[in-house]
Amino acid sequence: MDFAWLNWLYTFIAQVITWIHQAYSTFIDPASGLNWALTIITLTVIMRILIFPLFLKQMRSSKKMQELAPKVQELRKRYKNDKQRMNQEVMALYQGAGANPLGGCLPILAQFPIFISMFTVLQAIANGTATKYGMTKEVVDSAKQAHILTAGISETFFSAPDVTSKIIIAIFVAVSSLTTFLTVRQSVTRSIQQMPDNPMAAQQKILMWISPLFAIFSLNFPLGLILYWVTTNLWTLGQQHWFYSRHPMPQFDAKGNVIPDKPKPGLLSKLKKSPPVEEAPAPEPPKPKIVRNQPSRQSRSKRTGSKKS
Repeated sequence: MDFAWLNWLYTFIAQVITWIHQAYSTFIDPASGLNWALTIITLTVIMRILIFPLFLKQMRSSKKMQELAPKVQELRKRYKNDKQRMNQEVMALYQGAGANPLGGCLPILAQFPIFISMFTVLQAIANGTATKYGMTKEVVDSAKQAHILTAGISETFFSAPDVTSKIIIAIFVAVSSLTTFLTVRQSVTRSIQQMPDNPMAAQQKILMWISPLFAIFSLNFPLGLILYWVTTNLWTLGQQHWFYSRHPMPQFDAKGNVIPDKPKPGLLSKLKKSPPVEEAPAPEPPKPKIVRNQPSRQSRSKRTGSKKS
């Protein structure tokens, strides 16, 4: 799997691996499995940070599609007997709202060249030919000597020399398969919730259950590449959970309009302690009004005791 037009990317990935490995080598044995495991994990995190804007673009496009779901359902009911017109109206609706149904492919397409480059460079390390991508012989030799437990990072399940190494690689393959399934399941579940009548829902469910079969192919991958795949799956799980928790499924009113969500407090606002709000004192009950009864004025005759004649 060596595409000549990607040689520049192979050289770049090899150079980044060298820089990261040299940084860890200042306090970790260059030939240790821990050094190379941290090198691969760090490289994965850097690459995922670089494509994070694509992830945000994908999620925002998906959110717009969720908000348009009632209108899409209405169009499907209106043009259920005219599939071509229905598709045209749905695509026009998406374009008018700035939603891209293919936006979810952007992060995958961005990762594909990186995955190919990682595979090619690690294979070259295993074969001792990574020097053609700019790696020094010392770095290549340290990688070939590095082992995670007893499995070499450049070994595959079939090339591992003993049963213990095969078991370790098989465990990593199983974890890779599980994390791939959880990642796809998280995305498919959200997609089905946003559009329950989506005709592609059945295919998405099939894809969800087929995704663990990726393990069969990863048996031919070097352990270092499997570690890369596990790391990127865990990153994706956390990234999607973060976005979904902050952007729940939209709610609609009786007319199909989106009810705006209340903004959730960010991390800084949660950490910042707000001063306690003093309660206003309860108002005192009104005092009873004192009514003074003035004595009635007596007539002069009553005061003197005389009688009228």
